[in-house]
Amino acid sequence: MSEQYPNYEDVFKAADDRYASLPYRRTGRSGLDLPALSLGLWQKFGADYAYDTQRDIILHAFDLGISHIDNANRYGPPHRAAERTLGRLLRRELAPYRHELVLSSKAGGVFGPNPNLRGGSRKALLSSLELSLRDLGTDYVDIFYHHTPDETTPLEETAGALATAVKAGKALYVGISNYRPDRAEAIARLLRAEGVPLLIHQPRYSLYDRSIDRNGLADLAVEEGFGLIVYSPLAQGLLTDKYLESIPDGARAQNSDFLKPDQIDETYRSRTAQLNKLAEGRGQSLAQLALQWVLRNPAVTSALIGVSSKEQLDHNLEALNGPEFTDEELAVIDEYGVHGTGQRS
Repeated sequence: MSEQYPNYEDVFKAADDRYASLPYRRTGRSGLDLPALSLGLWQKFGADYAYDTQRDIILHAFDLGISHIDNANRYGPPHRAAERTLGRLLRRELAPYRHELVLSSKAGGVFGPNPNLRGGSRKALLSSLELSLRDLGTDYVDIFYHHTPDETTPLEETAGALATAVKAGKALYVGISNYRPDRAEAIARLLRAEGVPLLIHQPRYSLYDRSIDRNGLADLAVEEGFGLIVYSPLAQGLLTDKYLESIPDGARAQNSDFLKPDQIDETYRSRTAQLNKLAEGRGQSLAQLALQWVLRNPAVTSALIGVSSKEQLDHNLEALNGPEFTDEELAVIDEYGVHGTGQRS
């Protein structure tokens, strides 16, 4: 046993066959490969959930080949809690595997009352990165994102701060999230001039939110050579069978800032029922169909999934084994998977 990591195998030893089945994809024109499904800690990894459950999910994901874990300074609650949760695991069970992990963090979203704890300034981004490294207990993150566009700060300053993170050895790659195509193209150009190409963009994408196909972002990613890692591929749970009849007790729609009961109307239910019927005919759940659909887009490198149990993780991974879509099935999906369904007005 290594002297550097004494007794770690007594706590956790990763599965020897963890890379045997999960497909990996190249991120744009970079050399980085990411798993087709990545684990996001946006929700359910704060202080309001049991650490033992969080631990079991993350370690199970790694055993299944999910080496990419997506995080942000403001994920909680409270802010910074999700990175501290992961840091606790990194200091213990996952320490011997740090070289295999792709860890991402984001900065720029509001995570405190101070006006410099948000936005795209050098102060906001680089101070946040220092806090993330401290919370994670690592010397670097693999991907460092600007989380939320900030049109009050010169884009040159934001690009320069991201480039500084890489040149200082505190990030290996940089990314952006939620940027419009025109602004994404502009910062890609600025980063290229700094010698730090844009690796990846993280937009929302699902059957019910097809913005990246409609606004040209997917085409831009291919042209510019950056990858897309999409979040909310299940539309905050709308692309499951959970809400077909009613809103169950304890469901996300009862207590989430991102999904409200008024989004679950009869139009949503009728369309979702048809998609669910199609999924059942294919031997899948609606969630599996929805994940398989986003991954068929050639611009998409990976889809982020958030789960509350190991069983849910296993279920979602089965999306990778679904049968290819027929032209007839894709026509049904286009008929009922209507952009804007279930979105807040």
